[in-house]
Amino acid sequence: MRYYIADCHFYHRALNTKMDVRGFADVEAMNEYMIERWNAKVRKNDDVVILGDLSLGTVEETNELLQRLNGRLYLIRGNHDHFDKGVDIERFEWIKDYEELSDNRRKVILCHYPIMCYNGQYRLNEEGEARTYMLYGHVHDTFDEELIDRFQEYTRSCERLSPGGEMLPIPCQMINCFCMFSDYTPLTLDEWIENDRIRREHRHEEKGS
Repeated sequence: MRYYIADCHFYHRALNTKMDVRGFADVEAMNEYMIERWNAKVRKNDDVVILGDLSLGTVEETNELLQRLNGRLYLIRGNHDHFDKGVDIERFEWIKDYEELSDNRRKVILCHYPIMCYNGQYRLNEEGEARTYMLYGHVHDTFDEELIDRFQEYTRSCERLSPGGEMLPIPCQMINCFCMFSDYTPLTLDEWIENDRIRREHRHEEKGS
């Protein structure tokens, strides 16, 4: 099984009280909760793609964390992933800035930063469903994420002429895999698709109320 998650920010005290306002008693409680949620879902031989900003701990803290997390780890490098000398980077299967993978006959575009016009955006399957998803992090649940939501809504409301001569809506499947959106649990692609759908519906309901 392959899972995805972004912006855990282990050991990042400021995010517990500012910006994310995660609400834990302290950073130690935050770390333990995230590890518990991670390991309750991920097994030893599962793959976990981390979409950036894993840990801001010391070398010793980060190495201990890497040993406690279940799964084979793959890191898409984020702007806070500046590992000091001595961090066990061998714990990662690979560390990259960008990657494209296949996930159950669909393409996933992986980057810490959201990409508005991503490779394969217009590809659809025989049922007219999206074949490509852009998974990202970085923006957490900020106004930047709201701007990306607005961009997606507008893009999907537009049409373009298809090779078959039909006017079709423009696909745009960008999913923010921010850890707080999944209660700090790594999710599969299908789970993130459903999570994203429900989150958008709730946001629309809140705006309409």
